[in-house]
Parts: sequence; structure tokens; C-alpha cells
Amino acid sequence: MTTTAFRPRAATAFAAVLCGLALTACGGNAEPSGSPASSTPHGYVEGAEEGTEPQLRLVVADGDGRGVRVVDLLTEEVTDLPGGESVTGAVTDGRFAFLAGDGRTRVVDSGAWTVEHGDHNHYYRTQPGRAGVVDGTVTGAWSDSAVTALAREDGTTVLLDREKLEAGEVGERETIDGIAVPYEQHLVVAGDDGLVVRERDGGTVADVDATCARPAHAAATSRGVVFGCADGAVLVGEDDGEFTAEHIPYPEDGPDAATFHQRPGSETLGAVGGRQGAWILDTGEGAWTFVRSGPAAAVVATGADGPLLVLTEDGVLHAYDAETGEETATAPLLDGGAPDGVTITADTNRAYVNDPAASTVHEIDYHDDLRVARTFDVDVTPSQLVEAGR
Repeated sequence: MTTTAFRPRAATAFAAVLCGLALTACGGNAEPSGSPASSTPHGYVEGAEEGTEPQLRLVVADGDGRGVRVVDLLTEEVTDLPGGESVTGAVTDGRFAFLAGDGRTRVVDSGAWTVEHGDHNHYYRTQPGRAGVVDGTVTGAWSDSAVTALAREDGTTVLLDREKLEAGEVGERETIDGIAVPYEQHLVVAGDDGLVVRERDGGTVADVDATCARPAHAAATSRGVVFGCADGAVLVGEDDGEFTAEHIPYPEDGPDAATFHQRPGSETLGAVGGRQGAWILDTGEGAWTFVRSGPAAAVVATGADGPLLVLTEDGVLHAYDAETGEETATAPLLDGGAPDGVTITADTNRAYVNDPAASTVHEIDYHDDLRVARTFDVDVTPSQLVEAGR
């Protein structure tokens, strides 16, 4: 593993804004004088450094196995990790990148993560590195403080012990039939036997009063867990200890939605919708909106107050109002069109698009008419891309 200074072909400089306040430990009252040890900050991991803002990083993988690169978006340094295996897909749970290829999935620790604690967050960073291998092709990843749930192409979900994973060890707890997503200290499972809420260690808590025919994918939102179904979506939420479900059917004659893509935690979801365009699913309103962009290669929803971003197959990036579906901006981005594997990932301020043909990653200010804020040159083909640190 090597770390080098990273010099982007920047359209604008990137400035980190510090809060100027001293960090304080989490917890209640201070320990009395003479106490043998002070309280440990919430989310602390030995060897990690706490920051005052999200420690955002990109994990970029070469599809032909020539290497993995972790780009620090604050320091502009890049860490080289070995390749050696092909990569055909990549997902993240916010910290770890799961790089699938050849029937198994490599786990890469981005070394950046956020811990929610009441009315504030804590932001941590450490060295990136490899964390092990999981059997099967992982297509979705979600975590809480106890488990990491990895949905696989074969319709099962493998649960990993979170504490072991953070220590660099892949420890499998069990395999579940269906798609299982951690939520409110439970697991919500969609499978052939219907929708159920169960304890992390087994045992059904409640059957969910909704059906989801052929569950294909899922997303964790600020309003609950959303499953993509044959006839639309189902939102599973929680209210004062009671789990609820809402069926959100497609509008009449609408095309099926592909995998959901969102800014982490956002209540709006985006998905490719056949050859005609893309979907916006607003879980707050319980409604779908279809935008006729033409054939879409990649899509991401940036939030209820942000646009839906769609990269069409001709390499043009589009922004659509998430409420009305009206197009608000366009920007030519990829010369020669969008190849397989191109991705849009987004945080609260920026979006990132991998450009395999040019060996670059573009940083987009989607609040400013899709302005290219920075362009990162990488020394491998960026076939797959995820953003971590949130």
C-alpha cells in the first residue's frame, strides 16, 4: 500500500471549513477527579483520528484488476491498494467498499466513517486497507452498530459481525434467504415468504402488512427501508415501536425501476426506468415521478430539495427537479458516451462521476448548474466508483 500526493486538474480549489470549536467527549457528566479512566468518545476506534467534518473519500476500482485507489477528498491524497482480480460491481455501506467479481466480493476499508450521536455526528479517519473476502456477488450493503448486511445476487443476505469487520476481519454470523436491511436495531427482510421484521439474532418480531412480489433491491432512507418490487415499492417504517408498511405502486403503464440510487439517508430515490428515462421515488409523499430523459446510464437522487441527476448514454449529465420532474440543467460530460459501469454518487454538496475512457473522476457542483468543480486523474481505469465517509 502506498500513499501519494494527489494533484487534480481542478476547475476550482477545494476549501475545508473548520468549525473552530474544540472537540468534546461524548457521554454524560465528567468523571470525578481520581477516576481511573475517562469516558471513551462515542464511536472511537483505536488508531483513528476524529475530524470536525465528514472525512469523504472515493474508492475507485479498475475493472481488469490493475488496482484500487482511495482518493481523500479533503487532503487530495491517493492511497494505492493492490488489484489482481476483476471488478464488475461496487457498493458501499458508508465506510466499506464491496468490490464484486469472479463470484466473490473483496472488502476494502476506506478508512473514513461517520457516527451519529444524538443531535450531532462524529467523523473519523484512519488508513485505508483490505479487510477480507465474502463469497458471492454482493449487490447491496447496509450497516448498523452490530451487523453489516450484504445482499447477494443469488437472493440471499449474509450478515457480518460489525465489530470484527471494523477490526479488519470478515466474521459471518448467518445467511438469510431474501434481502435483509438493518433498521431500528432490527432486520427488515423481504423474501419469498413475505415481509417480516426480526431480531438481529433471529426470531420474528412482526409480519409486515404488505406484499412485495419478487423483491429485487432495497434502500435505507430517512423514513425507513424501501424495497423494489414487481409492481412498485414498499416502505417499511417504525413509529413508537410499531412497524408499519406502505405500498407505493407504479403509475399505470410505467416501466420497472432498476436499482435505487440516492444520497445516503435521503428520503428520495432515483432509478433507471427502462429505455425511456428515470424514476424519482419520493418516500415522504409516497409517489413516483417519471422523467423522460431518454436512455439513462446512471442516476442518483440528491434529496427532497435537490435534483435528480441522470447521465444519459450519450455522456450528457442532466438535472431534474425532484418534485416536478422538469429539467433544470444539462452539461456534456463524457466524450464518446457512457460505458457500462459508469456511476453517479452524491453527498450533500457534490456528485462524482467516473469516466473510464479518460481515466478520470469528475466532481460536480449540482447546486451550480452542474459545474465541474474538480477533475481527478487516476493511474488506473476507474471502472467502478463508490463514495465513503458518511
